[in-house]
Amino acid sequence: MTQELAGKVAIVTGGANGIGRGTVELFVQEGAKVVIADVDAARGEQLASELGGTARFRRADVSKRDDVQALVDFAIAEFGGLHIMFNNAGVSDNASGRLLDADFNVFERVMAIDVLGVMLGTQIAARHMAKSGGGSIINTASIAATRPGYGFSIYRAAKAGVVNFTKCAAIELGEHLVRVNCICPGNIPTDMGTFATPAPGMTQADADRMQKAIRDVRMGWQPFKRQGRPIDIAQTALFLGSDRSQQMTGQILTVDGGASLGDSRSQIQEILEARTKALKG
Repeated sequence: MTQELAGKVAIVTGGANGIGRGTVELFVQEGAKVVIADVDAARGEQLASELGGTARFRRADVSKRDDVQALVDFAIAEFGGLHIMFNNAGVSDNASGRLLDADFNVFERVMAIDVLGVMLGTQIAARHMAKSGGGSIINTASIAATRPGYGFSIYRAAKAGVVNFTKCAAIELGEHLVRVNCICPGNIPTDMGTFATPAPGMTQADADRMQKAIRDVRMGWQPFKRQGRPIDIAQTALFLGSDRSQQMTGQILTVDGGASLGDSRSQIQEILEARTKALKG
């Protein structure tokens, strides 16, 4: 490791699982002291124990102002400062697809965690950073925020809000040398990203087949035929948290194997094939 984050203190929300966990592990390897924030206390405490003295766990619901304030205060008290705030915690409405079928029963929860949580984390961390010479705030959105698409209306709207808020915050906080950037992950097989949480009573074999089927579909829409991993997002967060990105703010970095570049299946190709078939018929 290059110790790119030596001397820095970071908070990673949603840090007990998936992308957050991968980022916590990488940040510690790169020399940072890290506070793992999550509502999953069992996994968070276990991860902190595995990583030793450079990591601490703090249970926090990012949708609650008092929890976020206590989280930032905890990081400063434990490690003496705060240089990187990774607002990564998020949830989805991926249990429902079509707009006409949605009942919006999870609207408040998704918006509270995905949007308000990012806004509170940015504001409260920036208040400290502004008095301490600056810092780096990193927000997690999604490729669902970067272009219109089918289904998951609440999640798409929430993540689009994160993208817009990131740019607005970067403008406001620039005078304090606080950088605010955003990562938009694509196909990363985390618990949330698989769209395949096993149903009650489902066998592991059935769950494995379902998840493989979903992965195959997602890879079919990705031009770059390599499965993304949490470490890919963590490496991007490392860049944004390190001094290598000192002149970057308000940027939206997409990490998706090219999935959001355009349709991997060409409408023009299908039109030409249809025309040829029609002429032969």
